[in-house]
Amino acid sequence: MRTCVLFAAALMLSAPAFAQQPSDAQIASIVVTANQVDIDAGKLAESKGSHADIKAFGRQMAADHARVNASAVELVTKLKVTPQDNPTSQALKAGGDKNLATLTGLSGAAFDKAYIAHEVAYHQQVLDAVDTVLIPSASNAELKALLVKVRPAFVSHLEHARRVQAQLK
Repeated sequence: MRTCVLFAAALMLSAPAFAQQPSDAQIASIVVTANQVDIDAGKLAESKGSHADIKAFGRQMAADHARVNASAVELVTKLKVTPQDNPTSQALKAGGDKNLATLTGLSGAAFDKAYIAHEVAYHQQVLDAVDTVLIPSASNAELKALLVKVRPAFVSHLEHARRVQAQLK
């Protein structure tokens, strides 16, 4: 749960972390990193989760976020934009690594509850960042369109995570 707080803090600091709005190259790095964090956690949940819904949710997160990353990589390649590492993408990566380390040390119901709590917090914070920082800051119309296009999937993931979390209580 502490990792959720650290991640939330990192995303909430996204806007102030930039003296100006993040560039398209920085946004690309944030998007790819945020998706990879959830791919890695989803794969771990699929293999380590004890509840069938956790395993299925993890599998879905890994697959859905891999598709989003493939679309993002395809777009930045087309636009000849190289994702630029930045404080937000670095914080996402560090938070994701810390979350994986925490989850790896858990098993059974403790793993399931920690994983799904993180997913609820993570998807809420990603949505907040998409709405308040990433979409408003994207200067390229195709990048902005991709962010708008994938936003409903994040909403769906958040709702699904909340349902799974409620079932575990």
